[in-house]
Amino acid sequence: MTSDSQKIVEESAKYLIKNYEPQPFALERGEGVYAWDVEGNKYIDCSIGYAVASLGHANPAILKTINDQAAKLMICQASYCTEAKLKCAKLLIENSCFDKVYFSNSGTESVEAALKLVRKWAYEEKGPECNEIIAFHNSFHGRTFGAASVTEKRHTQPFFGPYLPGVHFADFNNADSAAAFISEKTAAIILEPIQGEGGLNPANIGFIKEIRALCDKHDIALIFDEVQVGMGRLGTFFAYESFGAAPDIAALAKGLGGGFPVGAMVAKDRFAKHMTVGSHGTTYGGNPLATAVAHTVISEILKPGFLENVQKVGAFMLEGIKEIQRQSNKITDVRGQGLMLGIDTTIEIKKLLRALQKNGLMASQAGKATLRITPPLIITKAQAQDTLDILDKTLKQED
Repeated sequence: MTSDSQKIVEESAKYLIKNYEPQPFALERGEGVYAWDVEGNKYIDCSIGYAVASLGHANPAILKTINDQAAKLMICQASYCTEAKLKCAKLLIENSCFDKVYFSNSGTESVEAALKLVRKWAYEEKGPECNEIIAFHNSFHGRTFGAASVTEKRHTQPFFGPYLPGVHFADFNNADSAAAFISEKTAAIILEPIQGEGGLNPANIGFIKEIRALCDKHDIALIFDEVQVGMGRLGTFFAYESFGAAPDIAALAKGLGGGFPVGAMVAKDRFAKHMTVGSHGTTYGGNPLATAVAHTVISEILKPGFLENVQKVGAFMLEGIKEIQRQSNKITDVRGQGLMLGIDTTIEIKKLLRALQKNGLMASQAGKATLRITPPLIITKAQAQDTLDILDKTLKQED
């Protein structure tokens, strides 16, 4: 007999463009760290939309904010000031090294704004020939043309070409490789403190500091893509706080809205002042509903003890996975920080993901073969232990 999930999956294939390989079941609802499919099967959700639902599913504070703000004002022209936008901007700026914020709708739009900003800054401060960008192998920054142009995947997707010229790809965690591309034409270096889609590859603190020093020496803008790693994911509010060096510009999204679509680009005044009236804009970015939700999410993350709990539970999960590794020859590597963990195994990744689902755990793939664990930041130690138990059980079951 065909299940309700199968019916939904099969019928969806008739109407949806297949730009994703569909999961084998259809989701119906979520609460906290858990999600349920239409048959009522319960899962610990350690994917949460690729590290998006930072406060878990159906968070009461977010639901209240959506209800209250939607009843007052959902949208207005971006040129209008609103209390929601102001309050959200103040929280971001007063708890960071940045001076100004530009609100967008997504991570790729935040990256796009950052790229346009550094090119305009370089054009006006260093000359029209200064427009090149240094990115890194295994990077992922988004899917619009600017963001895709600084993403490694451009090399395997020639059908979208031509991409932006003047982009060079250096070796991640190798500052000398980046330095070799620097010239008077270099406007910016963009990097992820932990490469997410590229396979959960953490940057070395020394590498980050060397890149910061190179940018200072050559007057180059440094962009951090914190779309996946920011907003508490690593146990610090901004990811840069974990690496001992601050960027000039950062791109934010995903966990910023806790599941509601919102993004932001934050920048230091030296760069922000170059985004002048008419140079860039957005219809939905900074709308009252999105910024009200983002303000609520940030407020929850900044509450006393919240980030400390992320650090403690993250360390607990990391050690738990390493203990499983010590007891099994099926885990070949474990890496990550906070509640962003990557696991390499001897089991084919698609097979492992399906097996975990059958045992009640939803995770995601990073890179070619890495299991990505990104639970809600509110996960408890008990729920983390349940996650570890499912992982251990599944590894023992699979050949």
